[in-house]
Amino acid sequence: MRHFRLISILILISSLLLGACQTLASPDSEKPSVFVSIPPQKYFVERIAGKTVNVSIMVEPGAEPHTYEPKPAQMAALANADLYFSIGDSFEDTWLVRIIDTNPDLQIIDTAAGIEKRPLDIHMHEEEGEDHQEGLDPHIWLSPRLVKIQARTIYDALVELNPEEKVDYDINFVAFLRDINILETNLTTGFADVSQHRFMVYHPSWGYFADEYGLEQIAIEIGGTEPSPSELASIIEQAKSNDIHVIFAQPEFNSRFADTIAEQIDGEVLLISPLEENWMKNMDNLGNVLISGLSKE
Repeated sequence: MRHFRLISILILISSLLLGACQTLASPDSEKPSVFVSIPPQKYFVERIAGKTVNVSIMVEPGAEPHTYEPKPAQMAALANADLYFSIGDSFEDTWLVRIIDTNPDLQIIDTAAGIEKRPLDIHMHEEEGEDHQEGLDPHIWLSPRLVKIQARTIYDALVELNPEEKVDYDINFVAFLRDINILETNLTTGFADVSQHRFMVYHPSWGYFADEYGLEQIAIEIGGTEPSPSELASIIEQAKSNDIHVIFAQPEFNSRFADTIAEQIDGEVLLISPLEENWMKNMDNLGNVLISGLSKE
């Protein structure tokens, strides 16, 4: 019995020591806590900050930002966060107020600062005979040129938060800009040879990207409004008249309208997401998919 108690005490002491060692070996809790709205922003922050901050995403991968509601656990985590990098998406209009109420000391960094936003593409409602437009386009992370502006805003905020890491942040920031410049060169070269410059999308996410590379997106849905039967017929005719045979849809949205149009124009639907976390890889893949799709038109 005495032997059994001794073993139990030794196990207890070992467990306590192990726990203490794990705590000392896990400095993550000591790092500044940063929140971002969407997955690509996490990539931006980590390209500059490396492993010096903990980054959490508000709109989780696969979710639709326009209708997203943060989970209670996320709101609780925000109570201890140091920075929040906003992107200017519509869900922030409602939730940033609540987030600030949760943590009044939280710094909100507007990564859209200094960026002139384009208007959302117009969606014609034929029955009403008027255009409907839902303000400004929030998809600024899909323009490599504009991402460089966002990267500078993120860099400045991180240096202020972690001044002792400035040297590493300087190196990482320059490397990130260099990689974006290479991406821009490759995309410009690739799109210079495409025969078709109009492409059809379900949700109008790609306006900034299209503007940057001399393209034009034709949207099926705008501002959450699905096309009426007559509008759908008009979109099909538009696709035929523009010799469009590829429609780009997002996995975050229902693609049934895109599928319907593709059937009518003897085309195909390709899925591309603007919300992939690995922004650089996603933009490279997007470029290849678009260049290939537009070359088929």
